[in-house]
Amino acid sequence: MREKSIEQKLTLMVKKRGGICPKFVSPGFDGVPDRIVLLPGGYIAFVEVKAPGEKSRPLQISRHKLFRRLGFKVYVLDDPTQIGGILDEICAT
Repeated sequence: MREKSIEQKLTLMVKKRGGICPKFVSPGFDGVPDRIVLLPGGYIAFVEVKAPGEKSRPLQISRHKLFRRLGFKVYVLDDPTQIGGILDEICAT
């Protein structure tokens, strides 16, 4: 399965829950997660999408740590079966 396919499934499942999942692009600040997940009720998280078994690059890991230190949730998604659990966890806080 390709990264693009997993990303499309994430976007669709977020939409089914009434949220949006825009692509996150930050010129001049490389390594940010691929998607911002915004769900009803003010829930927000960042999702790095990878092909199955693929790992985050060192810069991406550094950005994930920075976002987490700031209090945001960051997930690395490499299997579409993880999507439901990730969305449930985002809404559980």
